[in-house]
Amino acid sequence: MDALKFLGKRLANLILLLFVLSLVTFGLLYMTNSDPARTLAGAKKVSAEQLAAIRAQYHLDDPLWRQYLRWLNNLLHGDFGTSIRTQLPVSQMIGQRAWITLALALLALAIALVIGLPLGILAARRNGRWQDRLVTALAVAGLSAPSFAVGLLLLYGLSVQLGWFPIYGLGEGGFLDTLWHLLLPAITLAVGLFASVVKISRASLIKQVDSDYTLFARSRGVARRTILAAQLRNAALPIITSSGLLIATLVSGTVIVETTFAIGGLGTLLQTSVTFKDIPTVQAITMIMATIICVATAVVDALAALIDPRLRVRRSPVAVAAVAVTAGSSNVGRADNDGTAGANVSDDRAVDAAAHGAGANDGKETAR
Repeated sequence: MDALKFLGKRLANLILLLFVLSLVTFGLLYMTNSDPARTLAGAKKVSAEQLAAIRAQYHLDDPLWRQYLRWLNNLLHGDFGTSIRTQLPVSQMIGQRAWITLALALLALAIALVIGLPLGILAARRNGRWQDRLVTALAVAGLSAPSFAVGLLLLYGLSVQLGWFPIYGLGEGGFLDTLWHLLLPAITLAVGLFASVVKISRASLIKQVDSDYTLFARSRGVARRTILAAQLRNAALPIITSSGLLIATLVSGTVIVETTFAIGGLGTLLQTSVTFKDIPTVQAITMIMATIICVATAVVDALAALIDPRLRVRRSPVAVAAVAVTAGSSNVGRADNDGTAGANVSDDRAVDAAAHGAGANDGKETAR
């Protein structure tokens, strides 16, 4: 029941947030000082008759609440209107380009996780040593470098000078050719994500390495593999809860990377639509990207609560600590009462109980 109640609250918050976002997105049409009909006309010059036709097409003479409800109803049915620039349905334009942005984002995320997580674990295990300093320096450089600068540097060095990658576009078709064209943009997009993954995983694991249950387990002679498994289990929760920010960075970064490498995805379409004041297209892409970020954050929040039930229940730190101490003491006592043959098993249980209790405060801080 607690899980269902928690998920119900998160779903209600998500619906409310999406409602507010829809109001803001709809308001893009009225955030300029000019006439909404002229805004919808884009950058081209139009006559009075054409302005009247635009007013009739978009029902601009109706009250604002009625315009919003009509726009929202069309949005929920997948009708984003007609592009002012191309006179094509916006949904058709988005459908032709969405797979490019999705492929780029997934490839960049895979690169960032495959490289960032092992390096973050290495830096935490070698805290204060040269390996840690080297990985931390790389992460700081990745966080400091803007995506367009990284893209131009890689484009000049690896494409223009060395010729390892194509300069722009998606190629002539085919899975391998498309993957080859997307690889360098994905690496560019993954630089900032990689740095964030390294910083988050390193900081989270260092807390577990320096925790009391790790010292207790080492003093009892528990195997390093068992200790590392407990540390990774507790360190996973902050990483999961921070992945919502990574997804937001990923979605926003596609706009810059696609523009830098001239890839015809949603990011390029958004940039072009803003330039030509194609309001229906801007509204549609903005709403889609905002929805992806909100839904992903809500899913991550729900997964974190399902993994650690303590995030669903507000308990005082004293109560959590008391449970952890009781669990650890009972396991230690069981280990002392058992013979030498059962010592390792009891140690593992004690490590798990102590580690579970030690992760409570981190989980509650993350939830807040």
